[in-house]
Amino acid sequence: MNFDFNNPYLSTRIPIFARNVVSTSHPLASQAGLRILQQGGNAVDAAIATAAVMTLVEPVSNGLGSDAFCILWDGKELHGLNASGPAPKAWTPEYFKAKYGADATTPPMRGIDSVTVPGAVRGWVALSDRFGKLPFADLLTPAIDIAERGYLVPPVVQGKWAAATPLLGSQPGFAQTFLPWGRAPAIGELFRFTAAARALKAIARTKGEAYYNGEIAEALAKFSKEQGGALTVADLEAYQPEWVKPISRDYRGHTLHEIPPNGQGIAALIALGILEKFDIASLPVDSVASQHLQIEAMKLAFADVYRYVSEPSSMTVTPAQMLDDAYLASRARLIDVKKAQDFKAGNPVKGGTIYLTAADERGMMVSFIQSNYMGFGSGCVEPGYGISLQNRGHGFSLKAESPNVVAPGKRPFHTIIPAFLTKDGQPVMSFGVMGGNMQPQGHMQTLVRMLDYGQNPQAACDAPRWRFNAGFEINVEAAMNPATVQGLRDLGHHLDVIDDSYQDFGAGQFIWRAGEPSVEGYVAASDPRRDGLAAGY
Repeated sequence: MNFDFNNPYLSTRIPIFARNVVSTSHPLASQAGLRILQQGGNAVDAAIATAAVMTLVEPVSNGLGSDAFCILWDGKELHGLNASGPAPKAWTPEYFKAKYGADATTPPMRGIDSVTVPGAVRGWVALSDRFGKLPFADLLTPAIDIAERGYLVPPVVQGKWAAATPLLGSQPGFAQTFLPWGRAPAIGELFRFTAAARALKAIARTKGEAYYNGEIAEALAKFSKEQGGALTVADLEAYQPEWVKPISRDYRGHTLHEIPPNGQGIAALIALGILEKFDIASLPVDSVASQHLQIEAMKLAFADVYRYVSEPSSMTVTPAQMLDDAYLASRARLIDVKKAQDFKAGNPVKGGTIYLTAADERGMMVSFIQSNYMGFGSGCVEPGYGISLQNRGHGFSLKAESPNVVAPGKRPFHTIIPAFLTKDGQPVMSFGVMGGNMQPQGHMQTLVRMLDYGQNPQAACDAPRWRFNAGFEINVEAAMNPATVQGLRDLGHHLDVIDDSYQDFGAGQFIWRAGEPSVEGYVAASDPRRDGLAAGY
């Protein structure tokens, strides 16, 4: 790919060129990954070490109670890992309706009854067992050191921390863990996370077993019971992550790979399959016409995803049916180039998240994402080990007709999605974008910029984005050209210009393979919307 390395956007960043690369949203995490690579580890080892550090330095987005997903190229082929946890065995619609009323339509957004089994830690172990090079305990050493010594809180993380405090300060364990002075830390203030250090040491010593059937499991079950929750040691012990085959779709001579449902990665594939029916490269990159087509394609994709995607065993259609070329062509024909529309689901039946990526000179590339879902997640924190628990249970429905209706041991609809790009069966790019339903939208927007318009990864990362919410409602970044904003409004889009990139437009990390990894290496980018860093050597 011949990129244009002129960057027309506001960021002053340049891509990183190196043979071994780690790209994250926090410099300390990137440094931890490089440390592991320099000790002889591979990209998987670096990704695990980086993920562990991220639970500490960006607790506003993830923690030791997160779920995770991964797509990796092992040097020969692509693999997917679904490390999202299921509902506790006690969860049924009746369980929630008895506690929250007959009119409840979803589990609560916060609190102990939004907590499903955390999957990230066992995901780390699964990756290490199958593909790692260094001993698992060595990979957690950087995180343990940071947890014990502390770190200075950076501006973006501090802003999110302060904003969450009024919402979550009363949740069990939150103030004790995250408000050590009775408030959120200030910018540049030292935050030590000694409880998490204790957990990380136990996880390192037992290769994760302490978390799922040992001392941490017992502490989590006790904490859940004290708060009136349903999570048990048996729920934790029974959990295992799942190795999966990524789903894919071709676009402009490349192939985009995503984790299959229960995640929303298929939305990016659907949107690109629709966009492929248009000659978008003939339109100026930041024009009204180009942005309108992308928005409408994304709206069509979400209409189907929100209607059909759930745990695979509960879906009434298959991913293959949703990605059928004739079906996507029929959806593309619904787009009116002269006006915005509010699309409904079609019938494809015939008749606060962190993202990181690492790559090494041996050719291994890792696309990894882990999340507590909504910022600090449930807000509940087991204080003895500093386990901040996600709130993925809120993604379930209590409606019997929904494919995503809650059930014992079932996984909820998931928003976090790593991505991977190949060409002719060979690796090209590991990448991802954070932020709820922004993730597939970010995948699509950045790929269009790179593959249709030849923008380099850093420019594609820096460019102003839009975010579809619902109906005609679109958020756009304040950096978007005012003429483009007005042109989209003239087509019927309801645009709200937002000057808060972290909150509404996610952030991404990109590693593009420039050639033979041991010779040409990689081109890496990190999003300016967070305090991130792409680093390499």
